[in-house]
Amino acid sequence: MGVRSAFLFVVVLLIVALAALNWGTLATPTDVWLGFMTVSAPLGLIMLGLTAVLAAFFLVYVLYLHSSVLIDTKRHTKEMQAQRDLADKAEASRFTELRNFLEAQENKHMAQNAERQSAVLARLEQLETAIRLRSDQTDNTMAAHIGQLEDRIERRPVPLDINPQA
Repeated sequence: MGVRSAFLFVVVLLIVALAALNWGTLATPTDVWLGFMTVSAPLGLIMLGLTAVLAAFFLVYVLYLHSSVLIDTKRHTKEMQAQRDLADKAEASRFTELRNFLEAQENKHMAQNAERQSAVLARLEQLETAIRLRSDQTDNTMAAHIGQLEDRIERRPVPLDINPQA
């Protein structure tokens, strides 16, 4: 119970206690002028009744305000949930777009890498062919030179030296 509720409860208890302690005075009939006529009625009970009617009116008014606030809060909560769901869907679609974009980029890079790899392999094959050709040419050249040297050695006259120490 809040401070305001406790204060109002104490005030109501004081009014009830004051009315109970002074019931005889409140119930005593007196002449009451109503503006157009005079009647004999207990003025205290009239005032107490008007106070009770006023309290009941304020109680109904507070309940009405409280219920309207609750209804507005419920409506606001539903609207917020709808907005939250809409934002979640938008976020999910952005994530889907991002995933698709990243997959497209990855596919593009993989295709580029495949092209580069095939280009490198083709270049390696060209170099291997060139090296083989060059190696074959070198082998042929070396064989020709060795053949020429053998021919020279075979054509050269052998000196007949008997004394190998000289």
